[in-house]
Amino acid sequence: MKIESIDRKRDYKTFSRAAKDVYSNYPHFRDTEKSIEKLLVKGDSGFHQHAAVKCFIIRDQNDLIGRFCLINDTNLAEYVQVAFFEAQEGLGDVYAKIKSIARKIYPDCTKIVVGLNGHLNYGAGFLLNRFDEPPLFGLPYTPPYYPNYFKDLTEHRMFTFRQSMKEYFEWADSSQIKNKMDGLSIRTMDKGNIKKESAIYTRLNNQCFVKHPYWADRDDREDLELFYPFRFLLKSEHLIFAEFEGKPVGFFLWYPDFNQLVRSHRDLNIKDVIRVNLKAPIDAFRFTEIGILPEFQRSPVAMAMLVKANPYLRKAGFKFCEGGFIFEQNRASVLFATRLMQRSSSLITDPYRRFAVYEDRL
Repeated sequence: MKIESIDRKRDYKTFSRAAKDVYSNYPHFRDTEKSIEKLLVKGDSGFHQHAAVKCFIIRDQNDLIGRFCLINDTNLAEYVQVAFFEAQEGLGDVYAKIKSIARKIYPDCTKIVVGLNGHLNYGAGFLLNRFDEPPLFGLPYTPPYYPNYFKDLTEHRMFTFRQSMKEYFEWADSSQIKNKMDGLSIRTMDKGNIKKESAIYTRLNNQCFVKHPYWADRDDREDLELFYPFRFLLKSEHLIFAEFEGKPVGFFLWYPDFNQLVRSHRDLNIKDVIRVNLKAPIDAFRFTEIGILPEFQRSPVAMAMLVKANPYLRKAGFKFCEGGFIFEQNRASVLFATRLMQRSSSLITDPYRRFAVYEDRL
């Protein structure tokens, strides 16, 4: 087994092919995150203004058997990230070789995290269960043997919850939801001014998630680039803002499970945009992110944004909502999600999908 450094732009096709070979036997894999991978690996995104991305492939003689990136972001400076890792099964202690390379390239870093792809907004985690179904759009799907390569590292788990919308709507109709507050207004995104709206989203992210595991601050360009590949699929109601006396204090991001449009290993394309506009049947949506400034977290802001979304969710005919992914140690988010589901269904709901990233001293 040999690990080779490659040029992330010139050799991107080789880098991409390593993943394609891995997933050839996994029919539930969906390649709808390819645009994000290209943004970070092949492109010149805003992320590269403060982060170094170095690409490697793994060979067995002439056979391409794996790949990964080493990323060091000055906004998360103590970490080397092992990102976009893909590998065939049975490679032995491949992590030891990766760690040795990371030490040589980044001698001043003290920690290494495996499974973080540049930033939490770009994607993180290896799948730990539910390998027999396609992932929800925006969530990772990886082979079941990946965690074995990192079994001696510290595991940080994340999970999602899945909720029946029928029960949720029945609860919303019958309960007295506290969502009123003097000075509070709720609105949907002005998609025609997405640059400005994306900047508000970025600013709120940086203020709301400063204590979140592995959080690193963003700049306006980065999140705008993240939204851009999906601009024809996004609708104004997918991003909801809360404002208090005209000042943004929270947001709620959600979107349909666009993976239901794809039945093979491919990215989304213009045909999928047409199908969405023609009301293609999608029965689930992802509760992607809710962020609220600390001083408003015990106020009606969260419920007011959820209430704002309800008419759009009803009209779309969604049967299920899946929310996350939430780190186990993020108790506030776990309690919010479980409390909401228990109120609407009177059930104690177990996590639905589980993921993990792996951390080690460098």
